Amino acid sequence: MKPPGFFDIEERLARLSGLGDQLEAFSRTVDFVVFRPELGQALAYSDGSKGGRPPFDPVLMFKILVIQTLNNLSDERTEYLINDRLSFMRFLGLGLSDRVPDAKTVWLFRERLTQAGAIERLFDRFDATLRNAGYLPMSGQILDATLVAAPKQLNSNAEKADLRAGHIPQDWQDKPSKLSHKDRHAR
Repeated sequence: MKPPGFFDIEERLARLSGLGDQLEAFSRTVDFVVFRPELGQALAYSDGSKGGRPPFDPVLMFKILVIQTLNNLSDERTEYLINDRLSFMRFLGLGLSDRVPDAKTVWLFRERLTQAGAIERLFDRFDATLRNAGYLPMSGQILDATLVAAPKQLNSNAEKADLRAGHIPQDWQDKPSKLSHKDRHAR
């Protein structure tokens, strides 16, 4: 692997644009700032005079909900992919060193909008904006491939004979569920 170059990120973003980044199309089509007054009214954040960490920009958080909805993502997966994908960072206006909302923050933001009865209105307005621009809003799915260790099956006659003779493999001794019989109908 070669050392990073000075313009690597810009070149990669240009390549993503050339491949048809859908989030870039949303940025050109939807003026997300128009959602700010409705978001502010629904969230009713305090003026900050009591201290504490200031909340994330509500427009940024709404754009995160858009990403999450379009890709059918969990809150945890959303947090991970925002940190991982340049296209998500560009859409949200985040740099590599910027703070990214965690899964709990995304959940709390969505809950607050839901309790205020605003989330459906906001997404209806977003969908209408897309339709007026000639787009058909549809959700997709990013597959979340998680590696899970498969249980070891007894395949050799020697392994089966050992088990019948009462010899339990060392790694099975604390896991009695592994002693159940192999499913002969599974293919």
